[in-house]
Formats: sequence, C-alpha cells, structure tokens
Amino acid sequence: MWKDIARLAFPDAGFSAPVDAGDVASAELRLGTSLPSGLVRLLLETDGIVGHYGVDAVWPLERIVEDNLRFWSDSAFADLYMPFDALLFFGDNGGGDQFAFIRKPARADIFVWQHEDDSRRWAARDLEDYLGRSLADGEDDWYE
Repeated sequence: MWKDIARLAFPDAGFSAPVDAGDVASAELRLGTSLPSGLVRLLLETDGIVGHYGVDAVWPLERIVEDNLRFWSDSAFADLYMPFDALLFFGDNGGGDQFAFIRKPARADIFVWQHEDDSRRWAARDLEDYLGRSLADGEDDWYE
C-alpha cells in the first residue's frame, strides 16, 4: 500500500528492504514510546522512502531512533531550540527542515520543524497526505 502511494506521487521513489516487527518493537523500547501505526505499517513494507534528489522523505528506522534520541536529549539543542519531546521526527526536506508527528498528544497530522527559526508548522493531515505532497512536488519548500 505505502509503496503504491509513494509511486503514485513520484514513480521513481526509492525503497529499501522492510524491517520486521521485532525491529519495530526494539526501536519503540529504545525510544520509550510507540511509533504511529501508519509509520509502523510503512516500515514493515519498506525501511524508508527516498524521493527527489535522493532526499529521505521517510527515514530508515535506525535513523528515526537515533535522530529522535539525540533531539530529545542533546543539551546543545536545549540551549538553541524549544523542546523537541512532543515531536517524533521521521523525514526531512534535504535542506535541514524536518518532518514530525506530534506525539504529545498523539496526532495523525504532520508538522515541519524549520531549523532556521525553530518554527513548527502544520504540513499535512496524515502520512498519506505527506507522501503525496512531498513526493509529488520535488521542491524542498513544498510546505511553504
């Protein structure tokens, strides 16, 4: 299903071998939180999606874990930015802005964190909408 959605928006989208349920369970344990169900289903189909210009529209599971753990705990980020603990990052635009689910409270909506000014804005109504918008456009500022 998720590969079909991605291909519909961008026929040249790239995919990886899927993760297994045990990998997801381990990732959730490390993160201390459940991943959104749509994201889990996507990862069980493909471990990330590569869009235009090699940009990771959806990161591989390992990057999702590592980047979120870093954003939630890095004291240098705490000095520069508002807290990230309400966000669960899963993809980027290739230019520094990153896309996230809201995890506190859990929502299907996708928000973009703009790294230049630390703003967080609504970008898509859910993961399917995000894939359609981000992969179809091909520009790194499609959410503007």
